[in-house]
Amino acid sequence: MIRFNTRFISTGLLGLSLCFSSAVYAHTPLCSCYDNGDNTITCEGGFSDGSSASGVEMRVEDKSGKQLLKGKMNEDSEFSFDKPSVPYKVIFDGGEGHAVENDGDEIVE
Repeated sequence: MIRFNTRFISTGLLGLSLCFSSAVYAHTPLCSCYDNGDNTITCEGGFSDGSSASGVEMRVEDKSGKQLLKGKMNEDSEFSFDKPSVPYKVIFDGGEGHAVENDGDEIVE
């Protein structure tokens, strides 16, 4: 008869699940946008583990989801654009599960 140490197995499974859950959260996307005061907006991005956001897709959409502008974060993980004349939102799209949305109403100097 084979006997298993259930306490060892439970502890091992808990440790394994913690490793995987921390890996999921280790790469949280970050993006902040601010109004430059000259009718332009600048967004700065990155990831919680310190990774660069260079090349990450950025979109500016109106409130209905219509794309107004599309671009990418530059080598400094920044994206600047002319402030739209309509209500808008800025989307930092770091891939599935790694998107951040900034509402234009909340972007201030």
